[in-house]
Amino acid sequence: MSFRPGALDGLQTSPTGGQVEYLLARNSVIREFRKGRLSRLDVCDAHPELIRAATNLGRPIGDPCPICEESELVEVTFVFGAKLPAGGLCVATQTELGRYWRRKEPVVCYVIEVCSDCRWNHLTRMYPAGAGVDAVARKPMRSRKKS
Repeated sequence: MSFRPGALDGLQTSPTGGQVEYLLARNSVIREFRKGRLSRLDVCDAHPELIRAATNLGRPIGDPCPICEESELVEVTFVFGAKLPAGGLCVATQTELGRYWRRKEPVVCYVIEVCSDCRWNHLTRMYPAGAGVDAVARKPMRSRKKS
């Protein structure tokens, strides 16, 4: 809970933009899989629509899949907010994502890494965009330690 002005209005006013990274959770799942405590069926469970989005709209990130270690991971970004479909929208390009930064209504962006071959998927980060979000938050965070 923030006590900054606008917090009760649902506007993000923190200097970092409220970005949340899920790297620790991701690395924990990978460690448990490698120790044999989780099966491939436990961790490779991407929904067919997510696989379709990853195949057609995913942006390669240059990292191999931590599970199958054969395919390259892609990122898929979904945007949720007022005046958008209940299931959100999948963002195809950086230009399209830029439109959400300029919206008058706040939105929340979810970035998921996906392996289309083995169906690994993990939420990597979540961040707000649109009205009330500071410009500092617009800089993408891509400092990931290899697990």
